[in-house]
Amino acid sequence: QVQLVESGGGLAQAGGSLKLSCVASVSISSFNTMGWYRQAPGKQRELVAAVTSTGRTNYADSVKGRFTISRDNAKNTVYLQMNSLKPEDAASYYCNARQLWITETVTDYWGQGTQVTVSS
Repeated sequence: QVQLVESGGGLAQAGGSLKLSCVASVSISSFNTMGWYRQAPGKQRELVAAVTSTGRTNYADSVKGRFTISRDNAKNTVYLQMNSLKPEDAASYYCNARQLWITETVTDYWGQGTQVTVSS
């Protein structure tokens, strides 16, 4: 019964910043990775950033140097700091919690999404 709740989306001007939050109903240490995905109209959902339980991070090439993923285990919260926003960043952003089992079976949990709009 894992619940993920995103917040922090909204309207930003190109070059501006937004910070997204994802609060989990359970300890985020329970998951191998926490991540952020995004999906724009007419496009496939894509990985934006992820952080492992040990703190290792991974970013899409399109956001490297601009976005930063972080976590606060005490608050069961994962953040996505988005700087230097571009119109191409406009999308619905989804929080993801992933468990990877030794059988290579993956269990994913998803938030409801938060909308990010970037003016041009």
